[in-house]
Amino acid sequence: MRAADPHPARAERPVALVTGVGRTVGIGAAVAERLAASGWDVAYSYWTPYDTRMPWGVEDGAVAAVGAAIGAHGARHLAVPADLADGAEPARLFDRVEAGLGPVTALVMSHAESVDSGLLDTTVESFDRHFAVNARASWLLIREFGLRFTGAFGTGRIVALTSDHTVGNLPYGASKGALDRITRAAARELAHLGVTANAVDPGPTDTGWMDEALRAETVARTPLARLGTPQDAAHLIDFLCSPQGQWINGQLLQSSGGSK
Repeated sequence: MRAADPHPARAERPVALVTGVGRTVGIGAAVAERLAASGWDVAYSYWTPYDTRMPWGVEDGAVAAVGAAIGAHGARHLAVPADLADGAEPARLFDRVEAGLGPVTALVMSHAESVDSGLLDTTVESFDRHFAVNARASWLLIREFGLRFTGAFGTGRIVALTSDHTVGNLPYGASKGALDRITRAAARELAHLGVTANAVDPGPTDTGWMDEALRAETVARTPLARLGTPQDAAHLIDFLCSPQGQWINGQLLQSSGGSK
């Protein structure tokens, strides 16, 4: 009798690209790990200079920790730094991912530029950067995905993380509104590929950006009396990327626990 192969052939796993995975407490990190647990290999992008200028700062070791969490599920993983304010970066990002892991079957966009300012105090520079990162980069990522997609009809997935926050956060809210339209357009314009495209609004999610007063206020207006967690969003996105989620397409999905 032939001895068992000590290194059996590895079942092929589809590749997901998740953007905006710079911190272990973020939605992007939760999505990356959840997809790995569901059988995906995962590439993830991050941009440390963004965290540097934000109140939470850089989380040392976060990129490696995310990779370790993905790898614990038997998934291959690849971390790629990407400045999505650069219009040439989406194509370079896809080049790196394809060279390292193979063609992308699911694109999950959780990257964002988010700096609070209102109608009267937003600068032109800030406005342009928000639209470059949140809208233009998302369009270019979707375009690269559509031009390069080689998967079976009905298997491709696009999910964008969006928001309905506008008051006091003009450039973020306006650029996320543009993202919604771009994503929903993809559901129709990529129909010949059988790719689904949806936007998910995760509602107020506790990723370390809220102060105690805002946490208390948010909990008080949420029927489930708690804040959203990154895992809440990750479970929905995991379902949308699964074969069972195929019939949901071209939608803006509220996943906010009923928060008002």
